[in-house]
Amino acid sequence: MQTLNLEGRDLTIAALVAAAKNPCQISIKPEAREAMVQSRRLVDRAIAEKIPVYGVTTGLGARAIEALDAETLAKFSEQTLAGRAHAIGPPDNAENIRAAMIVRLNTLLTGYSGANPAVADHLLACLNVGLTPVVGSIGSVGAADLVLGATMGLALIGQGQMQDKDGNIGASSAMMQALGIVPLIVGPRDGLALANNSCHVAAAAAIAMQAAQTAYQSAQTAAALSMEAFRANLSTLDPYVLAVKPLSGQLQAAAELRQRLEGSALFQDGQARRLQDPISIRNVPHIHGTVAAALEFARPVVEIEINSASDNPLALASEAKIVSGGAYFTAELVSVIETVSRAFAQLSVAQLARISKHLNPEFSGLPTFLAKPDSSSNGFAPLMKVTEAQLSELLHDAQPVSIWPSVNANGVEDCMTSSPTAVRALARIANSSCTLSAIELLVATQAVELRGVKADLGSYLASVMESVREVSVELSQDRPLGADVMALAECTLSGHFSGPKFVI
Repeated sequence: MQTLNLEGRDLTIAALVAAAKNPCQISIKPEAREAMVQSRRLVDRAIAEKIPVYGVTTGLGARAIEALDAETLAKFSEQTLAGRAHAIGPPDNAENIRAAMIVRLNTLLTGYSGANPAVADHLLACLNVGLTPVVGSIGSVGAADLVLGATMGLALIGQGQMQDKDGNIGASSAMMQALGIVPLIVGPRDGLALANNSCHVAAAAAIAMQAAQTAYQSAQTAAALSMEAFRANLSTLDPYVLAVKPLSGQLQAAAELRQRLEGSALFQDGQARRLQDPISIRNVPHIHGTVAAALEFARPVVEIEINSASDNPLALASEAKIVSGGAYFTAELVSVIETVSRAFAQLSVAQLARISKHLNPEFSGLPTFLAKPDSSSNGFAPLMKVTEAQLSELLHDAQPVSIWPSVNANGVEDCMTSSPTAVRALARIANSSCTLSAIELLVATQAVELRGVKADLGSYLASVMESVREVSVELSQDRPLGADVMALAECTLSGHFSGPKFVI
């Protein structure tokens, strides 16, 4: 089993998603734990000297002006969790919660939370035995994931529910006890450190981004196969043509398409059927390049989120002070995530257009709806309704989230970002895009076969067609295709069609 070593600075999206999906052993680098020890001393001093510190020696939200007496201070962390653990809706999946736990552990190691190192040790222990708190999916407005974090934190202290690695759910105290773990005892500041951060949305954003990257690469493969099926003019992939407007996303998309098409007869003079193809085929590098650029734009923001403190207050050991901050507010995350979502809207509309061109004999020169000649089949015509329905779902998800003044905490917390809503939308978009790519692969494979040009393909796309046919045989007579589409969608989601270097 591989080990993920955390220090609070270098966690990548890929490493986080891999550890969330395929549980591994996690460890903490000693120097990172020492950073927590240093910042905890500031909390202990503030308590001893009765220095006003938000959520440590004062109340929360609208009650931040109230000092806590000694009796309240002793039980305030537990009260903080119990009073805010209100997450509702279907429980989030264990993968998302495990990712949130890893992000919270990693960001604690930055040394800015002021939490007791025992909090990190407890998160580590639960992660390494495969225990994840049961947390409802609804409760955050993107100005910290307070309710979600409190629900998770309550389970960690033995008062909620947990799920083990086999999917069994039970009272968290009993689940921990069965695996030799003692529920966490929270001291001053610890409850707020578990609750008041943006680790849930940051983790979900990382997972959505990884899915979006897979969806983009799968769409690239589907588009390349469509180019083969259509006998496209590849002049728009020429590096010299693209150099007249050297946008990085377009250059990347074109290079990836050329890699998929390597060995194709289409690179030879006289192979293209038309001087100028429809835009959905002619402008693939420009349309898909927008997604590539959006993903590159979003990636550093997400990786900063999973490697940075989103606490309030912040314990600055180097300055020997604890101060209030606003790092929990995820407005920039919304901006970059929605940029990716909108880019997928353009990509997916072009997918629908390409699929329709294959079915239209006026454009393709192939039998109507790609029905086998001399058959009574209606071909893929009815599947267009499914394609448009899936596109409709995607385009709805690609709309910006609503933002309005928050009315929380008697007007003290008067702004919100709705970042969890935007992130969930991107996750759904990635799934929808993979389904559309599955349909395009299915249709383009039939088109290549009807045109009789499979021998003209390069080795990668020839292997893609073989994979498609392992899932779905050629359509010679009408039959239900829903199961075939969903099986191919699962292949795209798993990365099976993500490019030559990912061939299984």
